[in-house]
This record gives sequence, structure tokens and C-alpha cells, in this order.
Amino acid sequence: MSTQSLFIPFSTIVIKEVSRFTRIWVQTILPPAISMTLYFVIFGGLIGPRIGTMNGFDYIDYIAPGIIMMSIINNSYANVVSSFYGAKFQRHIEEMLVAPIPNFIILAGFVTGGIVRGLMVGAVVTVVALFFTNLQLHSFTITFAVVLMTSIVFSLAGMINAIFANKFDDISIIPTFVLTPLIYLGGVFYSVDLLPEFWQKVSAFNPVLYMVNAFRYGMLGESDISIVHAFIMLIVFTITLLIISLQLLSRGVGIKS
Repeated sequence: MSTQSLFIPFSTIVIKEVSRFTRIWVQTILPPAISMTLYFVIFGGLIGPRIGTMNGFDYIDYIAPGIIMMSIINNSYANVVSSFYGAKFQRHIEEMLVAPIPNFIILAGFVTGGIVRGLMVGAVVTVVALFFTNLQLHSFTITFAVVLMTSIVFSLAGMINAIFANKFDDISIIPTFVLTPLIYLGGVFYSVDLLPEFWQKVSAFNPVLYMVNAFRYGMLGESDISIVHAFIMLIVFTITLLIISLQLLSRGVGIKS
């Protein structure tokens, strides 16, 4: 297939995905901004002064990158899992599968939609953070790379969840019982160095830990783990989930009867 014949279906899916969540921005963009504002007020404004500093930074400045990353993770994931399952539920995903569109184009379209929503919400939350913190950008390249790769990872994770989901309740199980614990135990509100040695080793299996610390390094120049190690893990997660997603789509798991 020519490049143009691939670009048309890809751009169509992306436009549909972006217009879907921007059309209802009051439900998709505004709530995360309000929720993150509450985090800054409660954890930064009320609890922060009692904690003081963490790794040489004011507590509110230290947790700000983690809060921004939390919003990116949640929204990248939520956009793809809800959109793809909606396509399954309404059965118009079958039209894509019978059309001469490669599976990787379908996957890329939905994932790009998740990336765009994650970046938009992340940008809004960053603006909110500026009212509470003195954020400085240590490295734009690292910051953008981490945000992009994190959005891809959790968009792919959302796709896998949607593929296996058989009812609407199934798309809320993973965010509730897996995603939320990973985020809260991923060093968003604390330095992993504060944990006992055993729990530091357990945290090493948490993918969010690498994302939060790599993003914190890009913003503040501070990280609990090696930035090289963090990027290696991000690449591994991305490739692994990409392969799984493509395999599931090609086999028609949860889609073809």
C-alpha cells in the first residue's frame, strides 16, 4: 500500500479520536485539571509545609512532576480503553477490520488519540502547577521524550484492556485495582529512597516508578534511579506492549466471533 493510502485511514481515526474527547472537554479535559488542583492545594499547600523539603526541593515542587505524570497516565489510558471498547460495543470496529487497513494503522490511530489527550491534559495540569510551584525545565528533550513514551505505553495498555473487556465494568477493573496502586506506589508523593530496602526492590518492578523519576529528572534534574535505566525500561515496556497489541489485533482476540 502507498503512503497516501495508509495516511488517509490513519488521519481519519486520529481526527475521530481527537474530536471525540475535545467535543466533550467538560468531561475529559476539565475534571483532571480540577482534581490535580486539589492535589496541589491539599498535598502541596497544607501537607507540604509540615514535610518541608525532599531531596533538596520544596515538597510541592518535588511532587509536581509526579502529579503531572499521573494525569498523563490516567488520560492516555482512559481515552483508548473507552474509545476502543466503545467501537467494539457499537460493532463498528468490525468495519475497520474488514476494510483494507493494516492492523498497525488501526492501532496507531487509537494510540495517537490517547497520546494527544494525554499531552493536552498534561499541558493543562502544568499550567495549573505554575500557580502553586516554581517549576523549572531541566531538560526539554528528556521531559518531552518521557511524556511521549509514557503516553504510548499507557495508550497501548488501554488498548489491551479494551480488547479483553467483555462489558463496561471490565474497563474499570484495571484502572481501579492495578493502575491506581501502581501510580500511588510509583514515587509520585515521595522519594523511593525513603522506603525500606525490601520495598525498594519491590518498587523496581513498578513501571510508573521509572516514568515518574525520568520526568522528575527532566523537570528538576533529580531522580531516585538512573535516567539511562529509566529509558531502557520505558523502551522495553513500549516494545512489549506494542507486540502484544498487534498480536491480539491480528488474532482477533475479543473482536472476532
